[in-house]
Amino acid sequence: MTAARRAPLDHHDDGPGRSGALLAHPRGWLLFAAVAAVMVAIDQVAKVLAVRHLAGEPDRELVGELLQLHLTYNPGAAFSLGTRFTVVIACLAWVATLVVLWVSRRVVSKVWAVGLGLLLAGIDGNLIDRMVREPGPFRGHVVDFLMLPNWPVFNVADICINVGVGLILLQVLRGVNLDGTRATSAEAKEQA
Repeated sequence: MTAARRAPLDHHDDGPGRSGALLAHPRGWLLFAAVAAVMVAIDQVAKVLAVRHLAGEPDRELVGELLQLHLTYNPGAAFSLGTRFTVVIACLAWVATLVVLWVSRRVVSKVWAVGLGLLLAGIDGNLIDRMVREPGPFRGHVVDFLMLPNWPVFNVADICINVGVGLILLQVLRGVNLDGTRATSAEAKEQA
């Protein structure tokens, strides 16, 4: 593949000698890391506040009946699936964390960086609960507290996962690579 066949979107010149660098572009990875760190912190603070202020309390309306606060502890995955497989879910979250970190080494595109950062924040926000909350490591229950009508109760980490996956899918559908270049039609056929 020649460089002329790839059109950069938000690619930055790394300068000479950067091709062997550990990270494709440090600014892209720093954006990824900052998004992940900030969103994990927001998720964990929100969960601490939810436990402190909602335990034993009736549901509270935030936006009428559209959005309410309702504290629950989820041993399973999304939609409370796999409640008997908490240890497996925790192990899969560790693997997913390592995969996202591995992929993030090549990120240059700002949208990819934000998407991967949100995905990591969501995975790790819930993984922290599974490691530190009752009944114990790898079996801890995830704190959920946001409730919409006819929808499972969720948390900030769940929002991060959904928005992160949405951004990643958007980039894939647009044919944008991690480095910010557009995939050519030949590359798109190879990836399919």
